[in-house]
Amino acid sequence: MTQYSENIAIVSGPKLWLRRFLVFMLPLLVLGGAIFAVILMGQMKPEPEEKEDEVKALPVLTSLSQSENVTLSVTAQGEVQPRTQINLVPQVSGKLTYMSPKFIEGGAFNKGDLLGRIEAVEYELRVVQAKANVAQAQTSLTREQSESEIARRDWQELGNGEAPSALTLREPQMAEASARLAAAKAQLAEAELQLARTHLYAPFSGRVTERFVNQGGYVTTGQKLGEIYATNIMDVRLPLTNTDLGRIGLGLGYQAAARQGVPVTLSANVGGVEARWDGEIIRTDSRFDPETRVLYAYAEVRDPFGKAAKDGVPLAPGLFVTAKISGEAVENAVIIPRSALRGKDQVYIAASDETLQIRPVTVRASDRDRAIIMAGLSAGESVVTSPIRGAAEGMKIDVVTSLDQPETDG
Repeated sequence: MTQYSENIAIVSGPKLWLRRFLVFMLPLLVLGGAIFAVILMGQMKPEPEEKEDEVKALPVLTSLSQSENVTLSVTAQGEVQPRTQINLVPQVSGKLTYMSPKFIEGGAFNKGDLLGRIEAVEYELRVVQAKANVAQAQTSLTREQSESEIARRDWQELGNGEAPSALTLREPQMAEASARLAAAKAQLAEAELQLARTHLYAPFSGRVTERFVNQGGYVTTGQKLGEIYATNIMDVRLPLTNTDLGRIGLGLGYQAAARQGVPVTLSANVGGVEARWDGEIIRTDSRFDPETRVLYAYAEVRDPFGKAAKDGVPLAPGLFVTAKISGEAVENAVIIPRSALRGKDQVYIAASDETLQIRPVTVRASDRDRAIIMAGLSAGESVVTSPIRGAAEGMKIDVVTSLDQPETDG
C-alpha cells in the first residue's frame, strides 16, 4: 500500500508543473501574438496622401466712406410746460355773482377779460362812508386854517412887536386836522381798492386748466378759484449729457444773447399726425443734476397757439416731445454707416489685395444710422459693414454685392 502511494506522487509532480505553466503563459502568448499582428498590419497599410488645407476667403459686405459737410445734432426728450402758470384767487371775500363763459376747463381768454365778479354792495357802502370821512376831515382842516388866520390878524392888531407862537396861530390843531384828512383819504383809497377787487380780470392771455368754484358760491380771500396759464411762451426742459453739450456748444449757465439761442426742432405725434414746432435753447441750468449727472437746457417756443402752431396743431402743456438740437458745423467730415464702426474707435477696411485691415479712427459723433470720422479714414475707402467673428489683421476676405446696392457692369 505504501509503495503505490509513492508512485502516484512521483507521477503527479511533473504534470502539475506543466499545467501551471500553461495557465500563466498561454494568455501572455496570445496577447503578444495580437500585438505583433497589429504592428505588422500597420506597417503593411499604405500611407495616406498629404493634402494642403485651402484657406477660404470670408464673404463680407462693404460700403464706401463719403466726405460731407455736416451739422452735428443732439436728440433729447422732454415735457412741455407753460412759462407762466398761476392760481386765480380773489383778494376780497363775498358771493360770486358772475362767472365768464370763458372761465371753464379748456376755455381761452384775452388779457383784461372779466373772468368773475364778487358781490360789491358791501364794498360800495364802505366807499360812501370813506368819502364822508374825507369830507368831514376836510371841513375840520378848513376850520382850523380859518381860525389860524384870524388869530394871526388879532395878534398883528395888538401890535406887541413880537412874533406869535405856534400855539397862538393854532398850528398844532392844523397839523392834527391835516393828518386826519390824510388818514380819511387813505381809508377812501383802500375802500375803492377793495371795491375794484370785486372784479376779477385776466392778467394775461391764456387758457384755463381747472376751475374749482361755481357761480353763486361764497368765496374767501386767497381761495383758489381756478388754474390758468399764459399761452405766449412754452418751455421744454431737456436733459443733456457731457457729450451732447460738446456737440452743440453749450455749457453751464448758458444764456442766449438778444433772444438768439440755439435752434431746436420739436416733434410729437398728436392725433396720428406728426407735428413739428420751431424753438430755441435760451438757457441752461447752473449745475448738473446730482442724481442723473445731466445738465438741463430749456427750449422756448413763442406763440405756441398762433404762429408756431404749424398745420393748426398748438404746442400744448403736458405734451411729451422729441427735440432735435442743431450744433456744430463740421466741414469735409468722413461719413460711414454706423454698422461699420467696431466698438468705439475701430473700423475694418477691405484692402485692394482682398485682405482685412483693422484701423483705429477718431469718432466725432455717431447715431443710429451713421458715424462721423474726423481722423484715421479717408473718403472713398471701402469699409466692412457685415459682422465678422474672430477678425484678424490680414485675413482673406471676399467682397460681395450688398442686396440694396445694384451691381455695376464691367
